[in-house]
Amino acid sequence: MGAGSGGSEFVVVFVVHHIAADGFSMGPLTRDVMGAYVARAGGEEPGWVPLAVQYADYALWQRAVLGSESEPDSLLSQQVAFWRSALAGLPDQLDLPADRVRPVVASNRGANVVFSVDAGVHRGLGVVARELNASLFMVVHSALAVLLSRLSGVDDVAVGTPVAGRGEAALDDVIGMFVNTLVLRTVFGSDWSFADVVRDVRERDLGAFGHADVPFERLVEVLNPARSQGRHPLFQVMLSFQNLERTSLELPGLSVSAVEFDAAVAKFDVQVTVTELFDVDGGPAGLSATLTYATDLFDESTMVLFGERFVRVLESVVADSSVVVGDIGVLGEVERSVVVSGWNDTVRVLDSGVGVGSDVTLASLFVDRVGVSSDAVAVVFGGERLSYG
Repeated sequence: MGAGSGGSEFVVVFVVHHIAADGFSMGPLTRDVMGAYVARAGGEEPGWVPLAVQYADYALWQRAVLGSESEPDSLLSQQVAFWRSALAGLPDQLDLPADRVRPVVASNRGANVVFSVDAGVHRGLGVVARELNASLFMVVHSALAVLLSRLSGVDDVAVGTPVAGRGEAALDDVIGMFVNTLVLRTVFGSDWSFADVVRDVRERDLGAFGHADVPFERLVEVLNPARSQGRHPLFQVMLSFQNLERTSLELPGLSVSAVEFDAAVAKFDVQVTVTELFDVDGGPAGLSATLTYATDLFDESTMVLFGERFVRVLESVVADSSVVVGDIGVLGEVERSVVVSGWNDTVRVLDSGVGVGSDVTLASLFVDRVGVSSDAVAVVFGGERLSYG
């Protein structure tokens, strides 16, 4: 707790272990604290209303409903079987272009990069979602999967996402750890249209959400992927939609609002947190996105480019949802000019005798070079050199 100028401003920090509370729990926790403040400020004791359900009741209910893995027909056994099939053969690691080699043991140090998506693209994403009978989350997930595929050069991409786990209104006022983590897998080719990717993602996401009761920690034990202290198991990129509203409170003699806090912690290689914004009429006003990244792997400039490329993918699919994903341009104009007009500007004008219809080929040009410069170096790789001869 700290005081501001004149002792009129204070910061109160609550430290709660994640085993005891999730993000949604901050709402009822804040209400309880503020209710206690109002009561004490008036010289009264807080009048707590007993909850209809306790967290222990939820835990017992979950155990009773899921059953045991030793029972073949139990819900838990059925869900475990689903995940064994859905994640069979999943690559252990997604390798994005990084600035540094992955350490043997991750430091979990992180930093944030914030970027935004304008209202027009936000509105267009909603249109795409409705046209393809999908949710906005599914469309954004598809776009992120496309970007990760393009950056990594692989067509099998896993992304993690949190699920609230509070299925009943009676749990809304309960403080506890209800959140689970799901692994959302996408497999598609560069020749697929974005619309086809969304359709496939929709089916995979619905399947995952329909089998969301197996605790992630147990799933890791069951699937037993190759473990490493340098990466998160099963997935290294997290996507979360943040829909917890920022609120301010007016109490007797006191105004209260949340303070931004950066813990500088990265649990994953990259976490993409997306928040929908709305105007006064409830219409789409854009998306706010935060990239929380592992500084073990990435520089800030790399993550800035990541955000810019993600926005380009979103803009491309809004303009044409049938676009072939391999044709989506992820490079900016400057990057593209460097690649096309810089590094790969290798055009050479041949002798005037060589033209369309001649019998000159790349192979014949090479043979000619062997005859002229047999000892000249043709290929260099590491410390190895090969001559034309």
